[in-house]
Amino acid sequence: MDSGYTPANRPQRHKPRGRHPDKALSAAFIRSAPPGRHCDGQGLYLVVQPTGTRSWVQRLVIRGRKRELGLGSTALVSLAEARDRALSNRKLARSGGDPLAEKRRAEGMPTFADAAARVVEQKRAGWRSPLHARTWLHSLERHAFPRLGSRPVSEVASADVLEVLTPIWHVKVQTARNVRQRISAVMEWAIAMNLRSDNPCDRLGPVLGKQNEVVRHMRALPHRDVAAAVTAVRASNAAEAVKLAFEFLVLTSARWGEVRGARWDEMDTEAHVWSVPAARMKANREHRVPLCRRALDILDAARTLGGGAGPLVFTTGDGEKLDEKVLRRLLERQRVAAVPHGFRSSFRDWAAEETEHRREVIEAALAHVVRNKVEAAYARSDLFGRRRQLMDDWAGYLAGKRRPEDS
Repeated sequence: MDSGYTPANRPQRHKPRGRHPDKALSAAFIRSAPPGRHCDGQGLYLVVQPTGTRSWVQRLVIRGRKRELGLGSTALVSLAEARDRALSNRKLARSGGDPLAEKRRAEGMPTFADAAARVVEQKRAGWRSPLHARTWLHSLERHAFPRLGSRPVSEVASADVLEVLTPIWHVKVQTARNVRQRISAVMEWAIAMNLRSDNPCDRLGPVLGKQNEVVRHMRALPHRDVAAAVTAVRASNAAEAVKLAFEFLVLTSARWGEVRGARWDEMDTEAHVWSVPAARMKANREHRVPLCRRALDILDAARTLGGGAGPLVFTTGDGEKLDEKVLRRLLERQRVAAVPHGFRSSFRDWAAEETEHRREVIEAALAHVVRNKVEAAYARSDLFGRRRQLMDDWAGYLAGKRRPEDS
């Protein structure tokens, strides 16, 4: 059967000769056009298939390459609409843009929630704690997703971010900062993926205004009350592993996360040293902790509890890592007016007020980074020998002992 499709009306593969047509087609012709490719102008063509299917195609030179863009079926896109789209695409291409990329982005544009999930996956490997990924996403779920979650990431505007941040900017200061930084990170990802060209968080500072934040230090005990807190925890009905972990934290002035993650292969009981690897330290560098006699006794007791079978020193009954909040809850039950991190502050105050140990030794014991770049360049030693004496003095102080020169 003759389909009426002949070489004479095959789609053209070259520009029409002579004067370029402009608005050459009509609505009547579109309905009755024979199979083939029919030029309207501005690179716009009506393509009629042998089956009778009619659609719009535009030929463009995009960044030096000849490309074709489908603009849709004639049943959905009128001649006037096709001309408008063709003109917009031509202008974008002439200005250096890529209409084809814009179309692809529009078709596969992720929502803000989808983009946030991808950012978390991208960053997850660089975060030391799995908890950070949950916290990062949870803050957006609570504060940003109600307004931004279902919106295409390309359409999030400064006004939208402002609506998210304004209710919490002066009320929940640190939370607001975190949310702003995380929204900004999602926007930077979208820019990197060519999904948008700007970051709506960049222009919000003058509008939101300055935050009058009151600095709130973590609750800590006066150093003279720390020994009583240790005694109270020892006498509590808490799990033995938790009580041992708390006393170990106080004696070493370590962070709670470092104690929770302490491993047997980090402990050199013969040399009386705990070597915390860089991956678990806030400053991302290895930290050696001198262990006093009481700290070694605690390790012996912890080994007896768990049999030393698992890799972790302080564990639950089933060998899992202690919960992050278990110690905070224990201190609250015992009415100890401090948080776990506050005992580092108690140690710092004691060392400054009650001893003659040098400041740099105290700071090294706390694994603090030297802020002065010149000083840091020359501070190559970790002052381990002096820190051992400092930590022994701290253990003696908690046990109610005095150094010989103090008697």
